[in-house]
Amino acid sequence: MEKLYAPWRTQYVSTHKDRIDGCVFCYIKDNPQKAEELGVLYSNEDFFIVMNKYPYSPGHFMIIPNFHTDKLEELDPQIWAKMSLYAQKGVALLKDTLNAQGVNIGMNIGQISGAGIAEHIHLHLVPRWMGDTNFITAIGDTRVYSSDFEKIYKRLLDEAPKYFK
Repeated sequence: MEKLYAPWRTQYVSTHKDRIDGCVFCYIKDNPQKAEELGVLYSNEDFFIVMNKYPYSPGHFMIIPNFHTDKLEELDPQIWAKMSLYAQKGVALLKDTLNAQGVNIGMNIGQISGAGIAEHIHLHLVPRWMGDTNFITAIGDTRVYSSDFEKIYKRLLDEAPKYFK
């Protein structure tokens, strides 16, 4: 069997806890004064939406409940329903603002399923374009982005209020 590795994730998985004591997502929730520095697009009393610092593609963001849990089954069903509604709005934001041709939505629950931060569930929205995947990441330990992370964040942040109300 062949194996493909994701070495670009090692930096994130191995260092995020060194910079922040405790859960990185709880840190973001507890520091609203650092919202722009941390890449927050939107927040409310139930969850927040934040850019992925190590995205799979430009514009990749996550919807994260304020309730710290590693178990989806423990999340209040009303909060899950609201998060799902905002995932729909997030898809529209990505399609309209970044011209995404598709969007992957998913959760990796537990370390064994691939969660980089397994202690706090989170929902990924990953914009996709025709031809955006290739083997340079797996073979060359390199990511190719068509745009600067900060510019993408600012574009999404400027447009977010139209979608996240």
